[in-house]
Order: sequence, then structure tokens, then C-alpha cells
Amino acid sequence: MSTTPDIPVPPDLSRRYSRTQAGRDWLAALPGLIGKLLEEWELVPDLAPGALPWNGHGGIVIPVQGRAGGAAVLKVAFPHEEATRERHALSLWGGRGAVRLLAADGGSCALLLDRLEAGRSLHDVPLETAVRVWGGLVRQLSLVPDDRPEWQDIDHVAARAEQWSDELPETWEHLARPFPRWLLEAALEVCQTRGAVGRRSGKDVLVHADLHYLNILARRGTQEPGRGADGPADPESYAAIDPQPMIGEAEFSVAPVLWNRLRELPVKDPGAALLARCREFSAAAGLDAEAARQWSLAREVENALWYASRPHHDGDLARSLWVASTLAGRTLPDLPAPQELPAPGEGPA
Repeated sequence: MSTTPDIPVPPDLSRRYSRTQAGRDWLAALPGLIGKLLEEWELVPDLAPGALPWNGHGGIVIPVQGRAGGAAVLKVAFPHEEATRERHALSLWGGRGAVRLLAADGGSCALLLDRLEAGRSLHDVPLETAVRVWGGLVRQLSLVPDDRPEWQDIDHVAARAEQWSDELPETWEHLARPFPRWLLEAALEVCQTRGAVGRRSGKDVLVHADLHYLNILARRGTQEPGRGADGPADPESYAAIDPQPMIGEAEFSVAPVLWNRLRELPVKDPGAALLARCREFSAAAGLDAEAARQWSLAREVENALWYASRPHHDGDLARSLWVASTLAGRTLPDLPAPQELPAPGEGPA
């Protein structure tokens, strides 16, 4: 009789999901679910003795070996809207520009994926290299919708903009107006103009809405940038993970590369450098830099309201306000310099 391997849950994941009853129920069911999936998909854990699995904010990732000896990972996410749609996007991409999906269990938000180099992300390469790799991946990921059924459950960017038009003013008032009204109005103008353009432009593509540097990992067997005969890495050496898939203008995807790696902005005139970064990433992906600036502004205002609603996120709030107001052309006073702001994920879990 086979025994289920004992897979430890990383402590930060356990702490995060122990705060609610739904999270505690998921944690309690996780060992049995993992054992069931290992058996059904004929997988063997590939963890060193005493090593913890990898994890992100919303799930556990276990390195495994398949029946034929192929290196893969078993990802089990806490069930939520984004996790239920991840498999659809990965199926549509088919391994081009993104990690390859090998199997999926929709009911449990479990995925079997090709294994990538977990310790080598686009965060670790020089920014000029990251620009080129990111742009190439966006070009690969920007699929035009077709008649495959996977498209049906993915939301439209323009619908999100319409939702923000209603929700952002209400939230801003409810939170006692945590930033100047002009910044809120700048975001609302984006929602109205870009949302309308997006509905009629005919430029709909599949958008990876969380395409930041840590969500782009090196493919196994590729050389590190700048080393070896092949020189700097190209987009084919990397793959996107953890999509938050949407349908709409590809410019919606630029924001995460603007609100990350702020400490690398120059001390002198960092605002101009942020706008230049927006133009550079947009150009590398063949995108409209002005549309990217507008969408990024609106997304950071929405982020700012989310942080304002949660205690102990002052640093994250300040970061979002710095980016949003700088993209709007009027950096708010009395904020820390961007080099002093926490990176996303450094604040409270």
C-alpha cells in the first residue's frame, strides 16, 4: 500500500491562510489533495530532505518528477477567481512565451507545469536586458481571441474600467479621501476614455496582467544573460508564470514593470526616468506608450485604494501614490523618494 509523501507547507503560506476559516479549511485539506494529485498524475516529489516547497502569495509549488522522468512542478492554489482562470490562459498560450501546462484539475485549482529555473528571474538581469526580454514575451503572449472555449471565462479590460468608474469614487469617499481628488479624477478619465477605446478598437489580445520581473523565469538549460557563447538572454530563454489573464489592450500589461525596481531609478529626476521606462518597455513590445502610461496610472490608483483600506500598508500606499501621481505628471509632495519605498511584497503579507 502506497503512502502519501509528507509535503511541508511553507510557514508564510500557513500564516497567511490561517487567518480565515476558508483558509484554514484549505490548509487542512491540502495534504490529502496533494497526495491524491501525486497518485493520479503519477508524480514523485523532487524535494531535498528537509527542503520546503516553493510558494507564492496564493499557493504551493512542489518540484516533482513525472513517470517518464521529466522535471515538472505541481502547483496547488487557494481557490480564487484568478486561479480558476490561469489554466485557460496557459492552455491558449501552449508554452509560447509562458510556462507549458501539462495537466490541470479545475476543481482544485491544481496545475502540473513544466519546471523552470525558480532561482533565475528577470528581476536578476540588468534593466536594459529585462526591457528586451519583456517586450519579446509580450509580443508572444498577445494572442488574438479565436473560437476556443478557454476565452469565454476571461474578463475584458474595458469591463474592468467600467467597474472602476463606479467603484473608485465610492471607495475613495469611504476611505475618507486618502489622496487628492485630482488624482482620482485622472484615473477616472483613463477608465472612461481607454475603456471606450478598448471596446471599439478591435485590438483585443490575451493580456498577462501581472507580468512583473519575478513572474518571468528562465527556462531550464538556458545560459544566464551575458555569459557563454550565446551572449545576452533572448525572450525564448524565459517564460511567464502566474498570469492574471484578461482580454483587451496589451498596454494594460505595462504597469507592473513600472511599480517594481523603483530603487534603480536615478536620484536626480526619477519621475522623468519612470516615464522613460514606460516608453522603453512599450517600444520593446510594440505598444503605444501613451496608452500604457494611462492604464498604469489607473491601475496604481486602484492599488492605492486597496492599500489605503488595509492597516500597516503605508509604505505600499506611498509607492502606489508616487507612481500614479508621477505618471499623471504631478508627483505628490511629502512622499519618500522612490529609492526609499518598499518593493511590492516587502510589506505585510
